[in-house]
Order: sequence, then C-alpha cells, then structure tokens
Amino acid sequence: MKFIVDSLVSRLVQTGDLTITYPDGSAGTYGDRKGRRVHIRVNTRKALFGLAFDPAYYLGHYYGTGDIDVVEGEMYDLLETVFTGNPDFKYYDTRWNRMLDRLRYLVRWFRQKNGIVRSRRNVQHHYDLTGALYDLFLDEDRQYSCAYFERPDQTLDEAQLAKKRHIAAKLHINRPGQTVLDIGCGWGGMALYLARHMGAKVTGVTLSDEQHALAEKRARDAGLDDTVSFLLQDYRNTEGPFDRIVSVGMFEHVGRPNYLTYFRKSAALLKRDGVMLLHTIGRTDRPAANNPFIEKYIFPGGYIPALSEIMQSVEKSGLAITDIEILRLHYAQTLRHWRTRFMARREEAKALYDERFCRIWEFYLAASESAFRWQNLVVFQLQLVHDQEAVPLTRDYIGRDEDCLRAHEANPKGERRGARQFPQEASI
Repeated sequence: MKFIVDSLVSRLVQTGDLTITYPDGSAGTYGDRKGRRVHIRVNTRKALFGLAFDPAYYLGHYYGTGDIDVVEGEMYDLLETVFTGNPDFKYYDTRWNRMLDRLRYLVRWFRQKNGIVRSRRNVQHHYDLTGALYDLFLDEDRQYSCAYFERPDQTLDEAQLAKKRHIAAKLHINRPGQTVLDIGCGWGGMALYLARHMGAKVTGVTLSDEQHALAEKRARDAGLDDTVSFLLQDYRNTEGPFDRIVSVGMFEHVGRPNYLTYFRKSAALLKRDGVMLLHTIGRTDRPAANNPFIEKYIFPGGYIPALSEIMQSVEKSGLAITDIEILRLHYAQTLRHWRTRFMARREEAKALYDERFCRIWEFYLAASESAFRWQNLVVFQLQLVHDQEAVPLTRDYIGRDEDCLRAHEANPKGERRGARQFPQEASI
C-alpha cells in the first residue's frame, strides 16, 4: 500500500513541499521543495490502505479519527499542494478512481431519493446542530450560503448583504405587499430582508427545528411577524400561489430523483406573472457523484448538479429560464472567511462537541474551499418564469434596483417600510 500511495503522490505533487511519514517510520518527500512546507503523518496501516484505495473518502475520514495527523501546516495547505502540484494530473483521473466515481454515480439514484421523512432527517443531521456552532463562523445574519463579493476587500457581512440585495433585485418585486415563498429559508435572513426593504409578505419553509425557532424569534424581535411567517414544513406540502419564489442553498438537498417534482411544484406555486430565483451550487462539467466524505458526514442525501441536469427538469415543468448567472470564485472567498473564523475559534467548537467533530469540520471547510477554488464547483443563479414578459427585456433593472436597495439599507427608518420607489412594471 505504501508503494501505491507513494506512486500516486509522486505524480500529484511535482511542485510544492510535501512530506509524508508512513506507519513504518519511513518518510517520503514530494515536490520541488518550494513554497509552504506541509508534513502529514499516517499513523496506522488502515489509514494507509484507505489512502491507496479511496483517497476522496478516507483522507477526511481518517483525519477525523486521528489516524492521519497534519504535523506542519494545515489541512487546507495539504489540499492546496495536492490540487495545484501538477495541473496535468488529478488523483481522480486514475483508472481506479474513475471506476469508483462511476459506481457511486450509478447508485446515487437510490441514495438521493429523498422522501418527506428522509429529507427532514437529512436536514436535521446538519442544520439542527447547536446555533452556537454557527455563530462561531457565519456572518451576523447567519447566511449559510455563497456570499456575493462586489469588491475583493469586502467583509463577510458586507458580501452576504450584497448577496441578499442581488437576489432581491433579480426577484423584481415591483409593488408592496407582493407574496414571496422562501423555500429552505434557513434562519430567516433572506425573508426578513425582503420584508424590511421591499415591503414583501414572505412565507419561509424549513425542515430544521433550530432554524424555524430562531427565524420566528427574529421576525418577532424585528417587528416583522405581521408580514413574515415561518413554517416547519416540506415545500411539497406548501400551498400557494405566490407572486415570487426564492430558494437559496436548498436545492442541493433535493436529490436528483426529485428534480422534476421540485420544479413542477414550484411552477404550481408560482403565479402566471410571477418570478422565481434559484441559487444553488453546481458543477461546471458533466454529471458525477458527490464527494463521498461530504455525503456521509456533512450533507447526507445531497447532490451537486450539472446545469444540464437542472435544465432537463425545468424544460418539463412548464417554467422558462430568463436569466442564468454563474458565480465562480465567490464561494471560495466565502469559505475562506468561514474556515478562517472557524479555525480562530476552534477551541470553542471543541468545547461544544469534541476533537473528532472539529477535525471533520476543518476538513469539510478546507475541502469545500478547494473544490470551488481549484476544481469544478460554482454557484448557479437561475431566474424562472411562466411568462417571458414578467421581467424587463434587458438586465439593466438589476443594477438599478440594487442601487435603490442600497439607499434603503442606509436609511431604513427614514421612510415607511415598503414605501421605497419600486421599479416600473416589466414591458417591452
């Protein structure tokens, strides 16, 4: 097994400075010895076997169990060395790893067939962790999805506010009191933004008890509980119709077998002149299996789609796409903020849970950032309608409404809530 790992790493790391200490005490050095030094120790033979057999899963798994240690540097440094050490070769390009990926892809349909009960269980696995954990690394509004960096020097809170503003503008809410459904509303930040700055009447749905409880409290504390309501409910049981639908960071939990159900339900809930905005992680290449570590430990039942997979279901749903935007490195920047914050408060996370939990989450954040920075993950923002005249003919309205929202954010008490100037009705 040592020979297999040594051979693989020799091909992967031709630049950089990586040392691996093996269970027998021997050490291998890889790269051109330039750049940040990284040293890992493989403590057990089972961990060595795992790295040889399936590194996509077992590197994170055995780092979590303590069978692999990072002696110098951090886990992120190791992943950077691996993913940038040889642009012409990736570990998943080997025949064996391609076969494993194909096998996972073939069985994904059974693993992702998320009925209502299973969906709730999957959501609770991740989102019903204590809120104190998320306070360690998220922004003040607890936005747990890709931020929108209008400038490289923006803070995380500024970029998350820009994300909400950007999505709100694309929803094209053009009069006070329009009804909005927020599918997968999280802790309520998007819904509260739409009510506060656009005068919308918002219904948010979530399957997380923790998120539902905090979202309701936030609405009460903000004095918005007359215009914002949160339901502990599956989107498939929601009744409409709504003028607008927004879904941010939820579609990744739907599961490939349920895509047509998702879009047909959305079409049924959306009024004929309505607008829907879907914000989801996606892949830039062909459909493939999820990362097995992330699927087991972080997001069970989840799936990251290729754009082609989304389009197949949209085309059969009765909805039409009027705008597609690809956010490329925005999530890499978001995850860098999260990872840096988490590592700075790692001891607090350990006090909430334990060392194994911290290692798993450190790997999750580092691997996710790597996937957006050097691999094939991006974020899709899709605008969908029934009627092509539901939005203006050109995209200029997005920037204009963002400017209007910025002004309202700067002086939210200077006018009656919802009394800001709205864009004109769409026309050609």
